[in-house]
Amino acid sequence: MADLVRLEIRVPEHMQDMATIAMVQQLNYGWEEENLPTGDVLYRVHIENPAFCEEFLTALYSAVPEADVTRTDVPNQDWMKAWRDFFTPVKIGEHFKVIAPWMCEKEPLEGRTPIVIEPKTAFGTGHHPTTALCLASVSKLASEGRIHEGQTFLDLGTGSGILGIGCVKLGLSGVGVDIDMLAIENTEENKELNNVSSETFEVYQGSADAVCGDFDVVLANILARPLMEMAVEIFKLVKPGGCLVLSGLLATQADQVEAVYRELGLPEARRIIEGEWAALIWE
Repeated sequence: MADLVRLEIRVPEHMQDMATIAMVQQLNYGWEEENLPTGDVLYRVHIENPAFCEEFLTALYSAVPEADVTRTDVPNQDWMKAWRDFFTPVKIGEHFKVIAPWMCEKEPLEGRTPIVIEPKTAFGTGHHPTTALCLASVSKLASEGRIHEGQTFLDLGTGSGILGIGCVKLGLSGVGVDIDMLAIENTEENKELNNVSSETFEVYQGSADAVCGDFDVVLANILARPLMEMAVEIFKLVKPGGCLVLSGLLATQADQVEAVYRELGLPEARRIIEGEWAALIWE
């Protein structure tokens, strides 16, 4: 089993937004993030492919020239152990608790619905604010009766499948798409861990232009630029009177993204903010 490349990336606090954007744009999976006493931010990333590692660093230095990077090789088995040590349960909204497979028997659910996620290369364990914001929006809409059993959903940029699985556990059925085949494979694995069938959650590789039909609920947890570029396609996928949730954007980008969708005829969006991240909700 080949070693992994561990990158410890230290950036000044004032460059955190730019560094995070670069990470989200380049990586299809999660990373560790630590605020240091000095005020700097430390990102810890593990990469399997050395060639991709060079591409990633080129993009990172282009966005954040001040980044200080330390590179080491670590055994793959140590990485899996590190995931177990690092992964913690996450409560999201009023409904959900995200847990790892090894927590299923011992982790108290506290009346919440479990979503079991195998932490791998696909983005979406609930630890990053963009995923948490989107799933919290689903929970909020369910509490308000806008999302309910029998409806259909589209999970655009499904990642680990966490959002689609959450919808299924609320009684919906739908489709998940992602341009990354590794994400599709991870979603299929997570579906099995959660006893979610393909009849309730069909997953395939592609983007908005590969989806047919329209849906009661459309979730798009991607990035601000593609959210704007695909606005027409995404808008057409929402049934009249349906719900649309956009995430993966910084709070500073929310006005620009919302303006594009309002030009298509949507009203003012509801916003949920967590730190520097935002979600836009139309219901």
